[in-house]
Amino acid sequence: MKRLRQTGLVPAVMYGHGEGTVLLTAPAKEIFKVVEAGSAIIQLSGDASGSAQIKEVQWDAFGDTVLHLDLARIDENEKVEVDVQLHLHGECPGEKDGGVVKLLQKQIKILCPANLVPDQLLVEVGEVQLDDIVSASDIVLPNGAEFADSPDETILTCVKPSDKDDAEEEDAASAEAADAAPAEGDA
Repeated sequence: MKRLRQTGLVPAVMYGHGEGTVLLTAPAKEIFKVVEAGSAIIQLSGDASGSAQIKEVQWDAFGDTVLHLDLARIDENEKVEVDVQLHLHGECPGEKDGGVVKLLQKQIKILCPANLVPDQLLVEVGEVQLDDIVSASDIVLPNGAEFADSPDETILTCVKPSDKDDAEEEDAASAEAADAAPAEGDA
């Protein structure tokens, strides 16, 4: 495995759909692009062909090199459960009134036909006023997709910063400074 990685290849295993397990390799640069883009479904060509869902990515200790992939075979028309990245879209009017937008979820789990899995979902904030919330149900999903979790789940809020938030940030900064300072008797 170490020699494979040194030549720029990433080992992978593909399984599922009643077929045998297949050991594969793929160029590390291509795998990194796909994983970094947040793609959950990939198209294979070469020794194995068809569609596969990335089930697990094993990273090195520093989190910058992909060491191994687990792939599950899929049919392009079957529904798969995937985590899709959320991205804010628009200017939030609540911020102009002194509010702070807090994105509580960076991604959301959906069930979607494999051939329609989006790379990202947009969270529209153009109408979000101070003290508003955006629920999962406010996000537009692709045709045939549905939420895997509750559509009532809060995704985003726009709230006025409180003195309590400021005090918590100051306490956290003080604790970090105390941890960084040498203890008495240390030399």
